[in-house]
Amino acid sequence: MAGQGNSQESKARPGQRRIAQWMRDYARLPGIPDEYIGEDGAPRAAWSRFFDAFAALSPADIERRFASADRHLREAGVTYRAPGETADRLWPLSHLPLIIDEADWQQLTTGIAQRAQLFEMVLRDLYGEGRLVTDGAVPAAAIAGSNEYLRAVCGVKPPGGRHLHLYAADVGRGPDGRWWVLNDRTQAPSGAGYALENRLVLSRAFSNLYKSMNVERVAPFFEAFRDSLRASADRDEPRIGLLTPGAFSETYFEHATLARYLGFLLVEGDDLAVSGDRIYIRTVAGLKRLDVLLRRVDSNFLDPLELDASSHLGVPGLIDVLRKNGVVVANMPGSGVLEARALLGFLPSLCRRLLGENLIMPHIATWWCGQKAAREEVLSRLEDFAIEGAYGRAVPGFSGNGPVLAGELPPAERDRLRQAIADRGIDYVGQELVRLSTTPVWEQGRITPRPFVLRVFAAATPHGWTILPGGFCRIAEQPDARAVSMGDGARSADVWIVSDKAVSASTLLPAAEAVRIRRIAGVVPSRAADNLFWLGRYLERAEATLRLIRALGAPMRDPVKGSSTTLPSVERIQRLLVTWGATSQATRTNPARVVAEALQSPDKFGSALSLAKSAQRTASSLRERLSPDAWQIITEMVERLALQVDDDDSVVSAAELTLQELASLAGLAQENMNRAAGWRFLDMGRRVERAINTARFARQFAYDEAGEEDLDVLLTLVDCQITYRSRYLVGPALAPVRDLAVLDPYNPRSVAFQVATLNDHIAALPSLKEHGLIERPQRLAVALQATLTTAEAATLDVKTLFALEQDLLNLADAIGLHYFPHGPNASRPEKLTGLA
Repeated sequence: MAGQGNSQESKARPGQRRIAQWMRDYARLPGIPDEYIGEDGAPRAAWSRFFDAFAALSPADIERRFASADRHLREAGVTYRAPGETADRLWPLSHLPLIIDEADWQQLTTGIAQRAQLFEMVLRDLYGEGRLVTDGAVPAAAIAGSNEYLRAVCGVKPPGGRHLHLYAADVGRGPDGRWWVLNDRTQAPSGAGYALENRLVLSRAFSNLYKSMNVERVAPFFEAFRDSLRASADRDEPRIGLLTPGAFSETYFEHATLARYLGFLLVEGDDLAVSGDRIYIRTVAGLKRLDVLLRRVDSNFLDPLELDASSHLGVPGLIDVLRKNGVVVANMPGSGVLEARALLGFLPSLCRRLLGENLIMPHIATWWCGQKAAREEVLSRLEDFAIEGAYGRAVPGFSGNGPVLAGELPPAERDRLRQAIADRGIDYVGQELVRLSTTPVWEQGRITPRPFVLRVFAAATPHGWTILPGGFCRIAEQPDARAVSMGDGARSADVWIVSDKAVSASTLLPAAEAVRIRRIAGVVPSRAADNLFWLGRYLERAEATLRLIRALGAPMRDPVKGSSTTLPSVERIQRLLVTWGATSQATRTNPARVVAEALQSPDKFGSALSLAKSAQRTASSLRERLSPDAWQIITEMVERLALQVDDDDSVVSAAELTLQELASLAGLAQENMNRAAGWRFLDMGRRVERAINTARFARQFAYDEAGEEDLDVLLTLVDCQITYRSRYLVGPALAPVRDLAVLDPYNPRSVAFQVATLNDHIAALPSLKEHGLIERPQRLAVALQATLTTAEAATLDVKTLFALEQDLLNLADAIGLHYFPHGPNASRPEKLTGLA
C-alpha cells in the first residue's frame, strides 16, 4: 500500500508543477474578461478541475490524443468552405474545450430563452396585425429597409403555429463580466451540426476526462428539436426534409451531419415540386409528400415565382403552399428580418411591451442612424464607433464583409463615411467598440488566451424553449481580435457545460416499447439516386483504369514474370488508355511515362486520380447516405493517388493498393448498405460500367486473330486467370476466353453476369407508369440478357462485341433518363408501390 501511495504522489507532482507553470505563463489580457481566470484573479473552479485532470496526462499522451482528434477529423472528412472559396478546408478544431459551469450557464440560458420568445412575438406582429409599427414602437423604416422583410408572407399564418423553430445568439462576456449578445440569428442558424461534430471528436479523444467532468449531453436538445418538428406536422408520421443549397454550400458538411443524425432527408430545391397545395419530393418511385422543411437556404431564394426570380435554390410555388397551410417551414420565410442591427436599440422597450419584463441579456450598445438623435451622436464621435450595415454584414459603400472601424480609416475615407451616414443614415448603425472575452487555447505546449464568440442555440418545443447545453464556439487567432470569422483563420472549440453532479447518459434512441416496428425501404430522392449511380460508375471506371495500369506496369516491374506481355499487347493497352483519356499518347520508348500519367495526372479526365476525385466529389453530395468507413476509404484513395511516386515499382504498388481499397469499398456496400433503392442504384452504376468496360476489353484483346498473349491480358484484366486454368487444361484459346469474359453467367466479372444483375435490380424498382407495360430500361435489359443467354462464343466477333458495347451504353442512358429526369420531365405521377 505504501508503494502504491508513493506511485500516485509521483504522478501528481509533475502534473501540479505543470499547472503552476501554466498559471505563471498564462498572460491574461488586461481589462478583458477571461473564462479561465475569474474577476478575483484566481482560476474558476470548473477550469481548475479540468486542468487538474489534464495535467495528470503525460506530454506524450496529450500529443497522442490531439493527434487522434485531428486524425478523426481528417478521416471523417469534416470540412467547411470559407466565403468566396471553392475548395474545402479541414475543420479547425481547438484541442481544448470552452468550459462553463452550470450556475453561470443557467443565467445565460434564461436570457436566451427570453430573447427567443420575444422574437417570436415580434415576428407574429410584423407579419400579422402590424401594431408595433402602427403604434410607433418600431419605425416602419427599420423594418422595410431590410430585404429580409418579405411582403409576400404578410398575413400568412405559419403552418405549425410559429415563425421561429430554431434561434441562435452569438454571445461574449461584456466588460462587466456578464454575457452580452453580439448578434442574433433568426434566418437559418448554422453551427449546430459542427457543435455536434466537435463533441463527437473531443469526447472520444479525452473520454475519461470528459466523463469525469460531468459534461451535459447534447442529445436531449436534438431529440427535443426533432420531436418538435414532428409534432408541428398535420399527420402522425411526417416526412421531414432539410433543404440545403447543395454541395457547394460553405457548410454543406453540417447539413449532411444534421440530416444523418436527426434522420431527415437531405434535399435540394430541384428535389422538390409543388402539386396542388402540397410539396412533394421527386423520388425514384415518383412524388412523395413532404410535411416539414428545415431550411438552410436564405428566405429570398426559396421561391423564384414570388421572391428572387433568379434563384435556382428554391421551389417555385412554395409561398403559395404556405398560404394554403400545406407545409411547415422552419424557420418561416422572412424571419431573417430580426437579424437587422437597426432593431437592436428597440428591443428593451419591445420586451417590456410584449413580455411585461425587462430584457435580461444586454447587447452591444447600438445607435441606428436612421433616427436623427442617434445619427448626430454617431457623427459627433465617429472615431469611437464600429460602423456596420443596418441590414446586413457589409457596410454600404465600403469593401469587405464586416464592420468598418472609423478610427482606423484614412482621413479621406473617414470623411466619405461621415458623408454617407449624413446622406442616408438609415443604412448604418454605430456600435460600441468592445473587446471579446478570452478562453484558453493550446499552442506549442502551453496555454494562452484567445478571444472567442459563443453561438447558443434555442429550439422551440411544446413546453417552451430548450437550450443546447454547449454551442458553437469560434476562437480568433490573434489576441486583439474584435470580430471572429471562420474565413479569417479562426478555430472552433467544443463547449462543455459542467456540473458537480453526475450526468445521466442520453441518446436519440427512444425506449423500445415506444417504437412501432416498420420494415420500409425509405425515400431516395432522384438526385441522390443519380449521384449513387454515378458514384458506382466512377469507381468502376477507376478500377478498370487501374487494372490497365497494372497490366501495363507488370513487365516493367518484373521483366521475367511479365514477359508474356508482348509489344503488340502493350500498344493495345496504351491505345485503350489514350481512348479513355487517361494519357495523352502511346509510346514504345517510354511506357513508364504512360503508366505514371494514367495513374496520377490531374489534367487527364480519365486518369485514376481524376476518376477518384470525381468519385469523391459525387460522394460529397451523399454524405448523409455514406458510412464514415466508406468516406474514409474514398479519401485515402484520393490521397494515395495524389502522392507523387518516383519509380516504376511504386507506380504499380500504388495501383495495386488502390485496387484493394476499391475492393474494400465494394465489400462495404455489399455487407453494410440496406438493400433499398439507394444500394440498388449504386450497384447498378458499378454493374453497367463493368459490363461496358469488359465488353471493351474483350473487343480489344479477344479480337478474331488474337493470340495467346492478348488473351492472357484479357484474363488478367477481368481477373479470371485462376478460373480459366482450373476449367481448361490448355493455354488461352479464343472461344473459351470469350465465353468466360462475356457469356458465362457464373463469372461475377462477365458481361452476362452484370446484365443479369441489372435485370434483377430494375425488376425490383417501382414502375413509374400505371399502364402495365414493360418500361424502357427493363425492355433493354431483358433484350440484352436474352441475347447473351442465346449467344455462342464462336459467333462473338469484334462487330458483335462493338454492338454489345453500344447496347450497354444505351441501357445506361435509359436508366438515367427514366429514373433521374430533369426539367419538365422531372414531375411524375406518384406510384405508391415498390421501393422508394
